[in-house]
Amino acid sequence: MSTRNFREFADKRLLKRSNKILDDLFSKSVHSIRRLSDDEASAKGHYRFLQNDRVSEGDLVRNMSYNCIEACRGKYVVCIQDTTEINLYSHKGRIKKDRFIGTTTSKKDMGLGFYIHPSLVLDASDGTPYGFAHVKLWSRSQKFENKHERNYRELPIEEKESYKWIEVSEQTISALNPQVPGMLIIQDREGDIYEQFARIPQEGVDLLVRARADRLLADATKLFTSIDKEQAPAIYSVFIDARNGRKKRTAKVEVRYKQVEIKSPKRVSENIPESLKIYFIEAKEVDYEGSDAICWHLLTTLSIDDMEMAMSCIEWYSWRWRIEEIFKILKKEGYDIESSELEYASSIRKQSLMIMEVTIKLFLMRLAYAEPEMEIAPETCFHPQEQQAMEQYMKNLEGSTQKQKNTYSKKDLKRYVWVIARLGGWKGYESNRHPGITTLWIGLKRFKDIMQAYNTFKDVSTR
Repeated sequence: MSTRNFREFADKRLLKRSNKILDDLFSKSVHSIRRLSDDEASAKGHYRFLQNDRVSEGDLVRNMSYNCIEACRGKYVVCIQDTTEINLYSHKGRIKKDRFIGTTTSKKDMGLGFYIHPSLVLDASDGTPYGFAHVKLWSRSQKFENKHERNYRELPIEEKESYKWIEVSEQTISALNPQVPGMLIIQDREGDIYEQFARIPQEGVDLLVRARADRLLADATKLFTSIDKEQAPAIYSVFIDARNGRKKRTAKVEVRYKQVEIKSPKRVSENIPESLKIYFIEAKEVDYEGSDAICWHLLTTLSIDDMEMAMSCIEWYSWRWRIEEIFKILKKEGYDIESSELEYASSIRKQSLMIMEVTIKLFLMRLAYAEPEMEIAPETCFHPQEQQAMEQYMKNLEGSTQKQKNTYSKKDLKRYVWVIARLGGWKGYESNRHPGITTLWIGLKRFKDIMQAYNTFKDVSTR
């Protein structure tokens, strides 16, 4: 039995159904309920579960949080936040227009859908994914007014959409304290909110946020240029892969850091200090003139006493791409939830949450293979029967040379990740790049057919 099953529902039948859906989403890797279900009764049960008023988004998020807490207990963790839009505009004639759906910011059209803002928890030492401490879902009004119409600048922070960053930070702290000794909350530019730096940090809780604004400092200088005169105490090289419009290269990066005192903006909540002392880190690529040159301006409430700590912050921030991968698997490059045949946005929202929980298994699979010294039990992702099927099929994937053999132990998840990766198109050579999330997802889709054939053969052979 998988160790990432849900644990709590008001009705045991709902609990059983939820875990059946989780298993099917993982093993079959499709969003379509018809393709997920083995028969008509299973499909009806899935539809009813998603439409059941006794199954709320809060129930699903609470179970996701429970799994996360159990996995990360006693660990120092990093908690990464970001937002993604689920655009259902192509189904505007079919989707029921209720409170679970509204306008979006899609550039192609006016947009119709909802938003998801999770807090993804990773181990601070090796990046092991533990799950989601909290997930916020919301939709805008279907007659959404622009910032000018809402007098946005005059609104208190609690009434702004950007409050999501503070709200999810608070929910993350509530979920993980006192289960973990410490946490670092990581956010992109949108999280650069003065009130958050004033409200969120506490004993064992720190922020690491990419700076959006060139803030005014207490000494009347500006943030981004304040570090120019600091001697660059470290230069390191980093390989840049060719993706997201970046040119493939080995980048030379200079790192500087210093403590700064930022001033509060003119419009700020009451009882917020006029200035705050935090640390500023700059990681800037040199000897390269391209528009895709690296330049990270990071603000953190951690004490940066040496270059080692500054470099740790840069590495932690670089892990942000992992939450973006979760969004990719949820959408076009994976389950394609935006193509869902469901008619109710509330059902699509619930299905999205369950898919996100399943993606943690994909991350565990990739991590297990990428870290040679780490041993993860196969049961975290695959049932014993699935392991048996892979053992039977493995000989069809192994090559004639020793380099193309699967030499991992049956007690190590790597053995079965190797099988899924080969099914996903990976060549099997250790010298090649390790299999990525998309490769593993494709491999799982192929394994679904193999598992069906295995079960059919087993049933026939025992008659």
